[in-house]
Amino acid sequence: MKNLTYLFYLLPILFYAQDDLLDGLEPDQSTTVTSTWKSLKVVNFETTKLVAKNEFQLIISHRFGSVENGFDDLFGLDQAVTRFQFVYGLTDWMHIEASRSSFNKTYQLASKFKLKQQETTGFPFSISAFTAVDINTGLDKEVLPKIEFENRLGYTAQVIIARKISKKLSAQISPTLFHENFVSYDPQDNTQYALGLGARYKLTNRWSINADYGYHLNRADGSPFVNPLSVGFDLETGGHVFQLHFTNSQPMLTNGFLSQGTGDWTDGRFFFGFNLVRVF
Repeated sequence: MKNLTYLFYLLPILFYAQDDLLDGLEPDQSTTVTSTWKSLKVVNFETTKLVAKNEFQLIISHRFGSVENGFDDLFGLDQAVTRFQFVYGLTDWMHIEASRSSFNKTYQLASKFKLKQQETTGFPFSISAFTAVDINTGLDKEVLPKIEFENRLGYTAQVIIARKISKKLSAQISPTLFHENFVSYDPQDNTQYALGLGARYKLTNRWSINADYGYHLNRADGSPFVNPLSVGFDLETGGHVFQLHFTNSQPMLTNGFLSQGTGDWTDGRFFFGFNLVRVF
C-alpha cells in the first residue's frame, strides 16, 4: 500500500520533468493564458489553479445538510459539515495542502502540480495534477472491531485538463483514480475511476457561474450512492473569491463526493454550501 502512495506522488513530478525537456526543445514564442479559473475548485472538482509561491491560504468550507426539511432544521443547518483547509505555495508549479473535514472526521494531505500552461498561439490547454491521501478517523472500532489504521486510508490521483475558450468561458475535464481501503458498500471495488467535467462562465467583472459533474465509471450495481452534480457562483472581492454553491453530495473531499453522494435534485435533496478564503 505504501508503494501505491508513493506512485500517486511521483507521477505528477515525472510528467513535469518530461514537460521541462520538451520546453527546452521548443522556442518560447507564445504568451501564456491567465485567469482560466479564479478559485482552486470549480465547485467540487479541483481546477488547474495553484496557490502562488510563498502564499498561504486558509479556506473555511461549510456545507449544510439537505434543504428538503425546510425550517425543521433551518434548511440543513443542524446537519452541517465543515472543512478547514491550509494551502501553501512551495514553488511556482507546486502547492501543498492539509485539511480536516467533519464528514467522517477525515484528515487529508494533498498536493497540486502545474504541468503545462495554455498559450495564446501555442499549447491549447492548461494541465495540472492533484494527489491526496485521506485518513478516515470516523470509523468506530467498537462497531468495526477489526478496523486497522490502513483500513482508514484512501488515495486520490487526478489529472486536470482545462481550456480558456473565450474571455468569459472556461472548461475542463478531470480523469480521476481513487482508492478506498474501506468502502461503505461491500460490493464496490476498492479502486474506483471517475471522469469530472467542469465549466465557468463569467457574468460580470466580479460574478461567474460555475458547474461540475462527476461520472463514476465503475460504481457497483445496486449502490445507494449517486454521481455528484453541482452549480454555484463565484464572487471576486478585491483579489479574494467567495463561493456559493448547491450540490447533491455533502462530502467535500474528492473520494467522498465521488463515492458517497446521496442527494437527489428531483426530490429536493441537495445541499447548500460556501467557501471563505483568507490569503496571508
